[in-house]
Amino acid sequence: MMVLRSLRADFLKIRRKGIWFLIFLAPLGLVAMQGLNFGLRYDYLSNIYKDNLWGGLIYNIELFVPMSLFLGCTLISSLVANVEHQMSSWKQLLALPISRSAVFLSKFALCVLLLTASCLLLPLCTVGLGLLLGFEPALPIKELLSMGFYPYLAAWPLLALQLWLSLTFRNQALPVSIGVAAAILSPFTLDLSAWMPLNWPTLALGDTSPLPFMIGGIVLGLFIMLISLLHFNRKDVD
Repeated sequence: MMVLRSLRADFLKIRRKGIWFLIFLAPLGLVAMQGLNFGLRYDYLSNIYKDNLWGGLIYNIELFVPMSLFLGCTLISSLVANVEHQMSSWKQLLALPISRSAVFLSKFALCVLLLTASCLLLPLCTVGLGLLLGFEPALPIKELLSMGFYPYLAAWPLLALQLWLSLTFRNQALPVSIGVAAAILSPFTLDLSAWMPLNWPTLALGDTSPLPFMIGGIVLGLFIMLISLLHFNRKDVD
């Protein structure tokens, strides 16, 4: 299948590009920040969350997950697209016996897989921190996985939009600026409509009805991806 062949080639292209470092750095950074928080204020925090230490740790990490996701979608999309931009290889790539759709879909699949790996590492690192802090080994599996994946699925619209912009513009200043602005503004938009996509990752972490925001994220993300695919198929390349 052309998409799989293109995806294998894309994985080879991102070697030594620092992308894998970013994939590991993001979850490790979030967990390390809470490791410092709990390490410095363990008595205070353990007293507050004495009835549910795991829940307290997960809650404190969740506060920063949506913003981290927006930044992750932005940086991963930009770095993946910039591999071709820096090498000025679009004409050579699209001259190969492979469809434009396969090229685009492989880029999108690559971003999805990279972010999935990062979101899987987050609960694993959280488990490691909790055990280091001496928490009970009875793990809240559902809460850990929902922390990693619920907001991620709800953030697909931004991922699709960022990849579209990153592939469209050779200069990555605009896509990166939009992504950073979305990350910075996201904590301040929660008082606006629940159907504002910028709020979906945070609302997907809520105790009540995360499913509509996850489904909405996937559907809108795929819709934006389809529109960007149509644009990419018609776009002239440099």
